Amino acid sequence: MEMIVKLIPVFPLFGFLIIGLTNKKMPKQVVNIIACGSVFLSFVAGTIAFFSLLGMPSNSRFITGFWFDWIIAGSFSSSVSFMFDPLAAVMVLVVSGVSFIIHVYSIGYMAHDGGYWRYFSFLNLFVFSMLLLVLADNVLLLFVGWEGVGLCSYLLIGFWFHKKSASDAGKKAFIVNRIGDFGFLLGIMLLFWTLGSTNIKEISHLAPEMLVAGGGLVTAITLLFLVGAVGKSAQIPLYVWLPDAMEGPTPVSALIHAATMVTAGVYMIARLSALYVLAPTSMAIVAIVGGFTALYAATIGLAQNDIKRVLAYSTISQIGYMFLACGVGAFSAGIFHLTTHAFFKALLFMGAGSVIHALSGEQDMRYMGGLKNRLPFTYKAFLIATLSISGIPLLAGFFSKDEILWKAYSSGHGHPLLWILGLITAILTAFYMFRLLYLTFHGKSNVTAEAEKHLHESPPVMLIPLYILAFLSIFGGYIGLPHALGGGAWFENFLMPVIAESAHVIETGSHHAPSLEYILMLASVVAVLLGIVVAYNFYIKNPEKPKQLAQRFAGCYRLIFNKYYIDEVYDYLIVKPLYILSLIFWKIFDVRVIDGFVNRLAKFFGSMSERFRILQTGFVRNYALVFFIGVIILVGYLCYIFR
Repeated sequence: MEMIVKLIPVFPLFGFLIIGLTNKKMPKQVVNIIACGSVFLSFVAGTIAFFSLLGMPSNSRFITGFWFDWIIAGSFSSSVSFMFDPLAAVMVLVVSGVSFIIHVYSIGYMAHDGGYWRYFSFLNLFVFSMLLLVLADNVLLLFVGWEGVGLCSYLLIGFWFHKKSASDAGKKAFIVNRIGDFGFLLGIMLLFWTLGSTNIKEISHLAPEMLVAGGGLVTAITLLFLVGAVGKSAQIPLYVWLPDAMEGPTPVSALIHAATMVTAGVYMIARLSALYVLAPTSMAIVAIVGGFTALYAATIGLAQNDIKRVLAYSTISQIGYMFLACGVGAFSAGIFHLTTHAFFKALLFMGAGSVIHALSGEQDMRYMGGLKNRLPFTYKAFLIATLSISGIPLLAGFFSKDEILWKAYSSGHGHPLLWILGLITAILTAFYMFRLLYLTFHGKSNVTAEAEKHLHESPPVMLIPLYILAFLSIFGGYIGLPHALGGGAWFENFLMPVIAESAHVIETGSHHAPSLEYILMLASVVAVLLGIVVAYNFYIKNPEKPKQLAQRFAGCYRLIFNKYYIDEVYDYLIVKPLYILSLIFWKIFDVRVIDGFVNRLAKFFGSMSERFRILQTGFVRNYALVFFIGVIILVGYLCYIFR
């Protein structure tokens, strides 16, 4: 079984190397087999290892996969080795399974793109990096995967690099993430300096013994790791790269938002939960950042017209839910929502891609409408995803979202205000998602005449993945069916061996009346239905009402439409001052000081050589005369000394 675990990330790595090295020499059909097949093999290997875990006692579900020693320096050593436990198993299945579906979908979506080979090689590298991240048994190797997904996001967001907007978006994602990664690196250094180890399992055992709960040291370590998580998972204040990441191909957006990249921060916090429960201040900050990000991003989604940007802000908001869960100590609830979110968010992006594909690249919802009957298969799948993310009962999103809201209220680290933030976000989510659905598929058609000519349903290679994800968006939540609804909370129990040593110090909602959970659940359902009804009233029943409200509250509308001008504020306060500072260093320090010193030194020796050039006549007799005079002077000096 150890070999199977070791091979999980290797398959997509080989796919990347084979496709990348052969490039256009390989037929597309072979590219499809290698690219999709390699990820599918990772999924199969992960599934085999998962069932092997299930056959083990719950307290010893742990498989290692050692490759080789990586760094050995004095007492420090780090290896390339993997750890397959319940948390890693969940992530491996989500990453490889959803990525495989996206790979298959990409065959149809990217069929006519000139960079087909480059696209699939980068996609395989992306999956390899994420699998390396979730399987790493030490934080150094985890950081390698962490940087790998950052590199791949740069390559794939800027995939259509001939477009300036795409290349700028790729650079923006790369640079913003470097800020977060700097915090992550400092966290690793401080962690090793404190505990003397980077091995995740050793950290879990050493932390309670060597770190003072609530102390400044563990708080500093966890906050530094949080900086990294905020950058990678696009939370306030480092979320600004993710909306611009929509410049990449739509399947890339699905991969980044559902199975890789933005889920890395949530996974990292859950993986290091043993540290976070020792730092209540850090956990409070995680919860506050998550709660406010969820609400903040949801408000921006209310006024966006680009179908992919609405989904981008939706992702930022949903990741905020996951941070909220981790911040109140409900790590399993955060991973549960990560899992269900992977299903319905991949489906939403791929459904949006189907619409964009049908409309020859159009992404503005103002030029859509009335597509329900023209794209019936896409519509049905998209409707299921919309219902799921909104939190309609009995769908996957309902179970995971409701679990987070309950823990936000009842946990010892929770607070009613956090629950209120989550509830308001749920209302806004239902509203802006059904706004998207109504503007795209319902009402009168606003499709341009040119797009109308080519309007068509997507091919089976794109539709079949949609329906697989639709199935998971409906039934995927039943793995975590809570006790309150007659379930056994299997998902939480499965993860318990990984986070039990940290979760046992969290106060649960056991001291609350059982009826309270049902009341809060009902409140969330009513809130969601309210958002849907308001959206229906605005965009189906009274379609002129949104324009009237936008005119009536023009200032507020412009503020939300322009995303609170945060990009402009960052540009004014950070980007431009740094640009001016770089010009100063270039024009003054580099050109005048550094280059000036070197150039003046060269001129000095040049002028000296000009003066001494007169001695270089080219005549042997002159050199002989100088030599003779020198000998006479030397002999005279020696005679003077030894007289």
